Amino acid sequence: MLIERLRELIPADRIQLDPAVTASYAHDEAEWAAYGTPLVLVRPRTAEEVQQVVRACIEYEVPVVPRGAGTGLSGGANAVDGCVVLSTEAMTAITEINPVERLAVVQAGVVNDHLRNACAEHGLWYPPDPASAPWSTIGGNVATNAGGICCVKYGVTADYVLGLQVVTGTGELVRLGRRTAKSVAGYGLAGLLVGSEGTLGIITEVTLRLRPQRSPEHTVAGYFSSLVDAGRAVTAVGAAGIVPSALELIDRHCLEAVDQWKKMDLAVEADVILLARCDAPGPAGEEEADAIRDCFERAGATWAARSTDQTEADALFEARRLAYPALERLGPVLTEDVCVPKAAVPEMLARIETIGTKHETLIANIAHAGDGNLHPLLITPRGDHEARERAQRAFREIIDEAIALGGTVTGEHGVGLLKMDGLAKELPAEVLELHRAVKAALDPHGILNPGKVIAVDNE
Repeated sequence: MLIERLRELIPADRIQLDPAVTASYAHDEAEWAAYGTPLVLVRPRTAEEVQQVVRACIEYEVPVVPRGAGTGLSGGANAVDGCVVLSTEAMTAITEINPVERLAVVQAGVVNDHLRNACAEHGLWYPPDPASAPWSTIGGNVATNAGGICCVKYGVTADYVLGLQVVTGTGELVRLGRRTAKSVAGYGLAGLLVGSEGTLGIITEVTLRLRPQRSPEHTVAGYFSSLVDAGRAVTAVGAAGIVPSALELIDRHCLEAVDQWKKMDLAVEADVILLARCDAPGPAGEEEADAIRDCFERAGATWAARSTDQTEADALFEARRLAYPALERLGPVLTEDVCVPKAAVPEMLARIETIGTKHETLIANIAHAGDGNLHPLLITPRGDHEARERAQRAFREIIDEAIALGGTVTGEHGVGLLKMDGLAKELPAEVLELHRAVKAALDPHGILNPGKVIAVDNE
């Protein structure tokens, strides 16, 4: 039996059978994404222990579902019946921060913000900053290719992954990628694993590129009377050739929810706020901020200004991060993650409004607006089955409209379970077959996070 085999291979304190505990690891934060009942939860502390678990799962033909902190929003970490849930949360070592090479080596369970704080002690910076950064882990960030607020200028997780240590679907423990600044030796297999959501291998260690600490940021806020006007301002900033270090959208629904929860006194005379930051050093940063303010005003802002109150500016960005958990207090939240070209942002926001009205669904909006990554949040009353069905129809229609505008079904949350149908619409049949071929090659036994991302024959 698998459990006895696991007890032979790894220390007993890594194995958890209590149903009350295993149930809490059975799903991520994706609303209404299906999940099953795990057979067992394992929490290894070394890559070699992960390898032993995977080999045992191959031997007994049992699926293994890897997870980090479980903060995902697509169902990518959801259990299937009878699986082993493998949590990397105990793998928390930062084994190296190298100021000369500007890189860090960390285990998969290191929390994003913990890494950022450790880098700051060396005058270095790890840029990817998802809203879940205080809780989400680097392994999970890599598995979903997480983005964040500053990715409009500094890129997403994939831009910082130099190398990986991975347990493959055949039970091998391998290193992919490099530590050097350049390499074209062989296929880019490390890049292939980034964003694969645990379906091609289990990430145990990551080597990450770092940057020097940046200059202090200048904040610009703009108030708008409609989502479309705010979208036009986003397009105007892009057309002006300005690349801010952040350009975020947050609507009144979100601000009011944060106010009710945290009593931050953020109520404003606006339906939508755009928040921009610029981190160019010296006077260039101020000039860039002033140029963004001008773009806001020309696009129809009812008010726009460069902030002189750092506390106030920080509070607005904190509200942006708190928006999702604040809205969850109002009822179940189905979170979208579409991404469209910047020029299509105004039209996509208009279509989202129309969809909300059509399906009688309250849609709050936050967005990494500067790179076209929109997060409509579909809110329903608890226990209202009809409202849930309307929200799910709206969710599917938003995906369809994003694809129609040349966009993608997910910018940073991953495909998981919720976006599988959307991915099948986005990608041609020939490309889907390439995905299946890669899956079959790297996971020939079909045990790694089955049923996620793309349907394959052996699942």
